[in-house]
Amino acid sequence: MTRFELETRIAAPVPLVFGLSLDVDAHTASMARSGERAVAGVTGGAMALGDTVTWRARHFGVVWRMTSRITAYDHPTHFVDEQTAGPFHHWWHAHHFTPDGHGGTLMRDEITFQAPLGPLGRLAERAALDRYMPHLMRERNEHLRAVAERDAGGAPGGGVGGG
Repeated sequence: MTRFELETRIAAPVPLVFGLSLDVDAHTASMARSGERAVAGVTGGAMALGDTVTWRARHFGVVWRMTSRITAYDHPTHFVDEQTAGPFHHWWHAHHFTPDGHGGTLMRDEITFQAPLGPLGRLAERAALDRYMPHLMRERNEHLRAVAERDAGGAPGGGVGGG
């Protein structure tokens, strides 16, 4: 099982960043490179506790479908999405939002995942997924940062940090 954390500083207020992070359309825009789109469940707009979405995307040249559910929700500080069906044996993603003390947001992602297929999955994690997944999440966060800062009228440049 792989676990990683990312921190992203965003020059926009917490409620705005929280809302964008739950917005299916914002997520789709952030994943344009993989052609990701919502095909079932909530397919546009904001998600809330208990909502599901099924994503379709191409990664590593293969088309994948993943259904996730919002399993925890505490507006505007925290929510969790978990895979209910899809390519991973396990996928859990906690999103945390705290004020940065300067009118902006510190967004922190905690992600744990496990590839399927036992030993073969562990090999895939070490060979590719352990680098690919943090990179994919950084791309998503950079997009959300740019949109949030534009919408808030803030100056871009908060940046994305890894962990």
